[in-house]
Amino acid sequence: MKYKKDAALSEREKKIQEIKKALISQKEILLSKAENTRSAMPNNNNLTEIGDQASVEIDVNFTLRLKGRERQLLKKIDDALDKIEQGTYGKCEACGKEIDIKRLEVRPVTNMCIECKIEQEEEEKLKDR
Repeated sequence: MKYKKDAALSEREKKIQEIKKALISQKEILLSKAENTRSAMPNNNNLTEIGDQASVEIDVNFTLRLKGRERQLLKKIDDALDKIEQGTYGKCEACGKEIDIKRLEVRPVTNMCIECKIEQEEEEKLKDR
């Protein structure tokens, strides 16, 4: 019986290492996109028309909002990578149980099991009423 449990743990660990590689790759892509966006940001100093300046500013603000979301994702990726290194990855922060590996594969930055996440979202909906 112990052998079966050890085999399951090693299979979970293999999956976690695959997730780690995917997280590192996703982080590299996000950082690369951020650098490309930063270097491609328009300079409105050369624009004389107020309408052109406003249009560029709207585009810049929209791009920065998108980058804000990517910054949040980068933080979550870093947190997940830290947890992998510490050996605490895949534990629900609400109830402490192991998060199903399939959930981690689909949403590798998650920090809650599906049951706790559903409960949290339901509580948020009640607060918003």
